[in-house]
Amino acid sequence: MRNLEPALTSVANPRVKGWAKLSERKQREKEGRFKLEGVHLVEEALAAGWPLECVVFEEDMGIPEELSGYADGSVSTLSAPSWIPVSPDIIAKCVETESPQPVFAVAQRKSVDRQTLFAAGSGPIVVLDGVQDPGNVGTIIRSAAASGASAVVLGKGTADLYNSKTLRSTMGTLFCIPVLEADLAELLPEARRQGKTLFGTSLQATKSCYEVDLGRDAWLLFGNEGSGLSAAAEALVDQPIIIPMTGKAESLNVAMAATVLLFESQRQRGMRE
Repeated sequence: MRNLEPALTSVANPRVKGWAKLSERKQREKEGRFKLEGVHLVEEALAAGWPLECVVFEEDMGIPEELSGYADGSVSTLSAPSWIPVSPDIIAKCVETESPQPVFAVAQRKSVDRQTLFAAGSGPIVVLDGVQDPGNVGTIIRSAAASGASAVVLGKGTADLYNSKTLRSTMGTLFCIPVLEADLAELLPEARRQGKTLFGTSLQATKSCYEVDLGRDAWLLFGNEGSGLSAAAEALVDQPIIIPMTGKAESLNVAMAATVLLFESQRQRGMRE
């Protein structure tokens, strides 16, 4: 096995204390690191070649089968983490899930150049303005990746990308689509100057999402679960749109609304190919 380190057994170990502190957003931002909990997220990060510092696993249980190929070098990856066996107490101290899997990784944050938004692929850009629920943010990222969106932008007041709940909700799709934080007051006017069309959902809109072009130049804006888009963002929307509903529900959950628009965009782009 490559990069195997000696086992750690004490929760008082300074390294262990450092891992545990990564549960705090301020510490993650300060260090530029975050934790990935569970086999699936770690496996997806390794498959994508994400920069991982270490993979920590419970010594008595050994390296999970899904990760063993990366550990012994039989499966190639651009990641080069160290592999650290630890005691169950250390796993329990460092992870946030109630029934933790016996593995987590410490990963480095990756910066995304804002200019990549304007040189992105054929899919739309998703912009989240104050979406506070980590599950919604993670689900939207997952839908964006699944539907071929070009990137996801997180504005002020949006749940932390590296929150453990957000990460779990992405199901690992964080590693296959650019996601970045940005000041929407600066970014959205720039997008308009570069010829992008900003769409926002509104129950008062006169056009449905099936009547407009949601292709490559579309920026899809989604606001807070309770109050919607901020006044500043709403003022920049070029085209308000509505998702037609024939049933009795007044509105959709923000993650569901985003998914509807993203897959309508995918449908439209597919028809043009």
